[in-house]
Amino acid sequence: MEEDDRIPTALWIDAHLRRLTQDGVSYYIANKGAHVSGTVMLKLFAPGQGAKLLQQQRNLDGEMGWMVLFKGETVEEARADDYIRRAVDRDPDVWVIEIEDRNFMNPFEGKVF
Repeated sequence: MEEDDRIPTALWIDAHLRRLTQDGVSYYIANKGAHVSGTVMLKLFAPGQGAKLLQQQRNLDGEMGWMVLFKGETVEEARADDYIRRAVDRDPDVWVIEIEDRNFMNPFEGKVF
């Protein structure tokens, strides 16, 4: 049996959220996914500008990173929320973190694919 050395998703998220709290960044956990193996979706929201969505995924080499949804375009918040709702309906194990940032900065590590 192959051993998985990755830390549980919940602990990884908690570490990032602690840093956001220390930096005074507003966030909201819209959906708590699987404690050990859930993937993460980020909704980067800027009031008056809209939202961008990023979905955590692995590349062909197994490296964790982020896929930009909606071709990286800023969309209306309602459209982003509809997408998120459908994603959670398909996979309730996904974590959804909403982050308010005027520059749409992703505070989580990983390359953007």
